[in-house]
Amino acid sequence: MAVKKTGFIVGAVAGAGVAAAALAGVGMRLPSAQAEGQMIKASTVPIFAPPPGAPLSFADIFDRVSPAVVSIDVTSKADPRQMLRIPGLPFDIVPKGPQGRGAPGGEEGEDNPSATSSGSGFFISGDGYLVTNNHVVENASEIKVILKDEREFTARIVGRDEATDLAVLKIEGKGFPYVNFENSAKPRVGDWVISVGNPFGLGGTATAGIISAYGRDIGETFVNYIQIDAAINRGNSGGPTFDVYGRVIGVNTAIFSPSGGSVGIGFAIPSDVADTVTKQLIAGGKVTRGYLGATIQNLTPEIADSIGLTGRKGALVAELVPGGPAEKSGLQPGDVVINVNGVDVGNASELTRQVAASRSGDNLRLTVLRDGKTRSIDVRSGVRPSERELNRGANDNDDDKGSQTPQTPAPAQPSVLGLSLAPLNEAAQRQYSIPGNVRGAVIESLAPGADAAKKGVKRGDVVVRANERLVTGPSDVVAAVEAARRAGRTSVLLFIYRDGRQLGVPVKIEK
Repeated sequence: MAVKKTGFIVGAVAGAGVAAAALAGVGMRLPSAQAEGQMIKASTVPIFAPPPGAPLSFADIFDRVSPAVVSIDVTSKADPRQMLRIPGLPFDIVPKGPQGRGAPGGEEGEDNPSATSSGSGFFISGDGYLVTNNHVVENASEIKVILKDEREFTARIVGRDEATDLAVLKIEGKGFPYVNFENSAKPRVGDWVISVGNPFGLGGTATAGIISAYGRDIGETFVNYIQIDAAINRGNSGGPTFDVYGRVIGVNTAIFSPSGGSVGIGFAIPSDVADTVTKQLIAGGKVTRGYLGATIQNLTPEIADSIGLTGRKGALVAELVPGGPAEKSGLQPGDVVINVNGVDVGNASELTRQVAASRSGDNLRLTVLRDGKTRSIDVRSGVRPSERELNRGANDNDDDKGSQTPQTPAPAQPSVLGLSLAPLNEAAQRQYSIPGNVRGAVIESLAPGADAAKKGVKRGDVVVRANERLVTGPSDVVAAVEAARRAGRTSVLLFIYRDGRQLGVPVKIEK
């Protein structure tokens, strides 16, 4: 569904550089009690001129763009304070209530609590399409949009994308002021930007600063965030950040803050990502991404050293989805992907984004390192399931296992890497709730101070692979460690199974 570009269009801010140059001259006239025309030397009056090209004021920009920015009031069945997702990076949503903005939410009966909250958003078309964050509206039962002129509308959700934390809303009407995404002439690090939003539910507020960095990874798979130092507070979620020409260069999403308030470290979704996602949401209500069917992780220097790839970069294949595109194409756990369709892969996020950008049925030519050799593998991309489907069945319970007593204890083996390993027999599977199709060696105990323990390995975990060797019992782990020692390596890469997930963990070899 095409979006008709009608209504308010943001123009460029003219004259800022000229004004700055004029003020940088040898003097200026100021009104005074002295005779008209008397010159006061600039050296006697402090003139705070900005750097060349910087605006003397952001007032013109704000006047142009602020009508397109809205406040979003959400009634939900969940406490908005429970929406914070990243430790240390709280999403900025503001609880509200019947007493006014910032007050606690009310309740609708003991068994049916409700809460109100406030975020930000902005028009991207004159016929009522708005962009905001998914976490602002994901639990909404009712959404109210308040414009700068205090008109209020009820909005509906057109589509949401959990993976990028973006959502598109729609209100009925025409002729709304709107702004455009800037996808080409991006400002540089150090350039001025201005953010407009609804902090703490106060209504339209502007803050200014600079771009601090590009390509920040804060835990979201599909977004390389822009970091800005313009003050972003709770309630700014979903609001836009503009360049000095009034073009949207990012959607404010998260902050780093020990206190919950702005400390000058804010994160925005880049405009090119937001533009692509919102167009798909408007067209079909969802975002379709390519799918490899593999669990991947960064090839850290320690992992690279453990498998003899010191100095290399890429993405390590930790696990394959049974019957998925990668498994059907011959990709194996332990492979390191270094290139996709001619584009180098530096880490797991880059691989995920390149695969996600493909369409179902597209051919993905992967260049991988296996057993120290380079080979090409063609994978036909699938359709990525939703984030909820991918996470379904995952067990995040970190409580110690082994509270049940097995009927037949598995005999422990001599320690290797500070791990006491045992065969994965039926008794061990019952004791640690391990599915019957898992093969490997179960960890019965860890030595105090063992490197594996420091890296999160626990009793009840299963070693399913050690470097290139599949593990069917403790002896395979011992053999892999001895082979790595003979090859002069200082660590070995163990693939650990736990709660339906499998990841590679580099473990130092004891001297």
